[in-house]
Amino acid sequence: MIDKKGFTLIELLIVLVIIGILAAIAIPQFSATREKAYFAAMKSDVRNLAAQQELYYATNYAYSNSLTDLGFVASEAVNVTATATRAGWSAVATHDALSDAEGCAIDYGDIAAPTIGTATPEAEGHVACTG
Repeated sequence: MIDKKGFTLIELLIVLVIIGILAAIAIPQFSATREKAYFAAMKSDVRNLAAQQELYYATNYAYSNSLTDLGFVASEAVNVTATATRAGWSAVATHDALSDAEGCAIDYGDIAAPTIGTATPEAEGHVACTG
């Protein structure tokens, strides 16, 4: 009698089904983690911009609309827009991988608080994000 070794078709199909179920569970978790990372990058950039604005104000007694003047460089795929007056400044950050209605906003001083999606900063210097 010949001893044949190997897997049957049913055993292989069961293994494929189990792998499919595990993938169906893991992929949504990975997507949520990636989105959290996008928001963390935007929050970090907005807070860094706040520090740069205060340094700029300390030497020039004015805030700046120009990120170049501030020496600010945003993270990869993060877009930051600053609006400044002599009395205050605000900024909005968005990420290329998210919709335009998602992002983070901050304001400081006597300036209208920016709104992105449904997020508006609650207080001066507070970062508000949609996610």
